[in-house]
Amino acid sequence: MALTEEQESRVIEMAWEDRTPFEAIERLFGLPEKDVIKLMRKKLKQKTFKNWRERVSGRKTKHASLRPEGVDRGYCPSQYKYKGANK
Repeated sequence: MALTEEQESRVIEMAWEDRTPFEAIERLFGLPEKDVIKLMRKKLKQKTFKNWRERVSGRKTKHASLRPEGVDRGYCPSQYKYKGANK
């Protein structure tokens, strides 16, 4: 599946977030973990990619199957608040 530049940017953003599992990226964009890694390798600088891989390798929050039971979201409910919601 060919992604637009905007979609690629969003995949990279989601992959960079510690709490967004690869399964969520696959569900939204159809990219399995190996393809996300290929995209990150292609789009990031070599050192940035290496740092990212070291950080996410084996991280429980990047794989839904390793998460504690009952955790089915990738962010805190108060994390994404709409601007102007406090009016």
